[in-house]
Amino acid sequence: MRLAGVCGCGSPRPMVRLPVLWKGPISRTIDGVPTSVLIVDDHPSFRASARRMLEASGYAVIGEAADGAAAIAAVGELDPDLVLLDVQLPDLDGFEVAARLRALGEEAEIVLTSSRDRCEFGSAIEESPARGFIGKSELSGPALAELVG
Repeated sequence: MRLAGVCGCGSPRPMVRLPVLWKGPISRTIDGVPTSVLIVDDHPSFRASARRMLEASGYAVIGEAADGAAAIAAVGELDPDLVLLDVQLPDLDGFEVAARLRALGEEAEIVLTSSRDRCEFGSAIEESPARGFIGKSELSGPALAELVG
């Protein structure tokens, strides 16, 4: 199965899921905050900018996925500490992906994100198994650390 991805320069390229994408310690922490991250978003430009920002803040981005099905598979293979999960995906919404991950026994922290305002989702965020929500315009390493720390 192929995942959409971007190379370091930001140009689109197919991303092939490999059995091991990160050879360092997967469960590293910065002051107790999980640091290995899977970014799930259908927009390559957002994945690239989120990757740069998170890596600059000390996170290890170990994978990317462009839809819900790829995200579920990637979490199973990569075992990230944290999943940054877009609410609006082309196949499953982020709430469904989060629920399926928990049903599968996955323990990664899940943080939902969207370009839409939090209030547009009503109680769905609180009812989901996600740790919380960060708007895409507010996403930063410190904001993520505060939410999951």
